Amino acid sequence: MKDFILIALMMLVTFGVRYPVLAFVGRMNLPQWVQRALKFVPVAVLTALCAPIVLVAEGEINLSINNAYLVASVVAILIAWKTRHLLLTILSGMAVYVFWRTVMGA
Repeated sequence: MKDFILIALMMLVTFGVRYPVLAFVGRMNLPQWVQRALKFVPVAVLTALCAPIVLVAEGEINLSINNAYLVASVVAILIAWKTRHLLLTILSGMAVYVFWRTVMGA
């Protein structure tokens, strides 16, 4: 029961901090340069979440061929760039990751 209460309180705090800003900004016209800048927010957040997972292993930067996360990410980036097909990108990235972990034993 304590876990449920904790999760509910975290949800309320998160919602309480973000909703007023969204409600306020939704009623006003933002300058064009702000709207252009906001288009980069999802990419920046996703990069900030993924980069440590892909590049850091055991507390150190790992750019070797043994890093399955890095190899799979590079393959997924290349496939996404060439095909622009989301499902193909995800499936191929996961397949390369599983294959690399199995073959390289990383």
